[in-house]
Amino acid sequence: MISQPSRYCTVELQALPSRIGQVRRIVSAQLRYWRLDPLIDKAALGVTELLTNVHRHAQPDKVCTVEIELLLDRLTVSVHDHDPRLPEVRDAEPSATCGRGLAMIAAVSESWGVRPHGDTGKVVWFTLPAPESAAPLPSRYPAYGAATAGPFADLGTGPHSLADGHAPGHAPARSAVVG
Repeated sequence: MISQPSRYCTVELQALPSRIGQVRRIVSAQLRYWRLDPLIDKAALGVTELLTNVHRHAQPDKVCTVEIELLLDRLTVSVHDHDPRLPEVRDAEPSATCGRGLAMIAAVSESWGVRPHGDTGKVVWFTLPAPESAAPLPSRYPAYGAATAGPFADLGTGPHSLADGHAPGHAPARSAVVG
C-alpha cells in the first residue's frame, strides 16, 4: 500500500526533438525515485508519443507542460499544450510511419483522454495502475508539497535546484526545461 496519498511533479518545455528524450529520462528517473520501476517503460512510451504530437501538430507554439501524479494507486501522465484542437485516434495504414501514437497510448494504458483547457489549449492524459508492491518513500522525505526532492533536484534548472535533494517549505518538484 502507498502511504503517501499523492506524489506530483511537472516539467515545462518546448517540445523539440532534443527535449523529448530528456523529458523521457526525467520521467523515468522520477518513477524510479517513487519506486515505480514497473511503470517506466509504459510511461516513457506514452510521454514520448504525447510530446511528439505536440512537436508535430501544436500551434501556435511548442511550449507544453508534462505532469505526472501518483494518486493512491493510479499514475496519471498528462501533457498540456496551447493548441485547442483535440486529437483523434487514427486508423494508420500498415506501412505508415506515423499516426499510431494515441492508439499506442490506448493499448498500453488503463485509460486515456483529452480535455479542452479553456481557450488556452488542451490536456491529453493517460493512466497506469500502480503496482501493489510500490514502496513508500523513506520517512526522511516530507509528504507531497512540503519539499522539492528527487531527480529534478540535480538538474540545476531553476530556483529549486538542490545539492542534497531536500528543501523544507518548497513547492513540489518542478523543472523548467525550455528549448
